[in-house]
Amino acid sequence: MKKLACLFVWVLLPVTAFAEGEAGMLKASVNLNNTASLQRGAKYFVNYCMGCHSAQYVRYNRVGDDLGLNDAQLENYLMPAGAKTSDTMVSALAPADGEKWFGRAPPDLSLEARSRGADWIYSYLKSFYVDPKSPTGANNLMLPNAAMPDVVWELQGMQQPVFRTEKSESGSSIQAFDHFEQVSQGKLTSKQYDQVAMDLTNFLSYIAEPVQLERRDLGLKVMGFLIVFFLFAFMLKREVWKKVH
Repeated sequence: MKKLACLFVWVLLPVTAFAEGEAGMLKASVNLNNTASLQRGAKYFVNYCMGCHSAQYVRYNRVGDDLGLNDAQLENYLMPAGAKTSDTMVSALAPADGEKWFGRAPPDLSLEARSRGADWIYSYLKSFYVDPKSPTGANNLMLPNAAMPDVVWELQGMQQPVFRTEKSESGSSIQAFDHFEQVSQGKLTSKQYDQVAMDLTNFLSYIAEPVQLERRDLGLKVMGFLIVFFLFAFMLKREVWKKVH
């Protein structure tokens, strides 16, 4: 039984380790079973992100199948005019135009959640602030001096960071981020915008690996089978070797 307990600890340890958010980041409570959240996230992605960013490894019909959207809903709410359901989610902005306007082509976001993590995306969406020195008038704590403008300012409003003075290990004074102060109110309350950021994070986490829900479900079934098989094998071993012991 001790060996069995150690096996469960060994299996669950990676899950526990990755459940904790990285220091300094906000924790994103990703729930890929929340279809309504994924649907809202898809809408926000198309309306606020796809003007510049693509998700070229994801097809509209795959999104429709996974999120419970039929072809008519895809065409009315997500797809640009003239697109087919079999098309990938490609931005209308040409890479050359992106380089011309922003200094570099906006990156594809298909694998952003796998590259940076859901906590980073959620924190990034909540960390825009007013910066008069920036060409776009905005900056971001998670990605300083990025070329991306604050496309969600209309929803979130504008905010500015407040810093506190701390002592470093060498004894010098450093400025550490403390909190944000609201400069102007957006269309949404703080709680409502938190939900928007969470929905977008959910959707980006989904498109990074659309098959992950099926994979997790299959993994649970396999683990259940192995546990039942182990119990039968253990009881069979005891029955076969009981006379020897």
